[in-house]
Amino acid sequence: MARRVSLREFQQALARRLNEAAAADAPSARLGVQVGSEFWLARLEEAGEVIPVPAIAHVPLTRGWFRGLANIRGNLFSVVDLAAYQGGEPTAQTPDARLLLVAERYHLNAALLVSRMLGLRNLQHFEPRAGAAERPWEAARYADKSGQVWRELSMNELVYSEGFLQAGV
Repeated sequence: MARRVSLREFQQALARRLNEAAAADAPSARLGVQVGSEFWLARLEEAGEVIPVPAIAHVPLTRGWFRGLANIRGNLFSVVDLAAYQGGEPTAQTPDARLLLVAERYHLNAALLVSRMLGLRNLQHFEPRAGAAERPWEAARYADKSGQVWRELSMNELVYSEGFLQAGV
């Protein structure tokens, strides 16, 4: 006869297995995004959720890379066009464009506008590339099997950089 398990025991066992699986995959799992013509990898613990681009209210007297404010589940988030912030062309608002919310641990209601999501990537499938970082928030560089260069985003360096916090003109 099968052993009966309480709902609480089942939930605890499930949570334990999920945490173990996440811990095993966490060091090598990254979220891939396209920012303009560049490919970036974000650590899962530094990124919040990814959502389709909602309506964005323009804010006057702000820099060109500051897209405005978006209401996300009743909270206002500042929206930064990451490609434009890095000196590139502004991101087109296509159906593929997404907002990458900054993780709650940074205590900022901020979102990065990216060209498109590329899904989860495993660092074990990449080769490290040497070279100087072009930006302070570029933590590392990798190349995939096809030779495509991927940059690793340091969310901490990005959101606490002086320019990121100065959207006004």
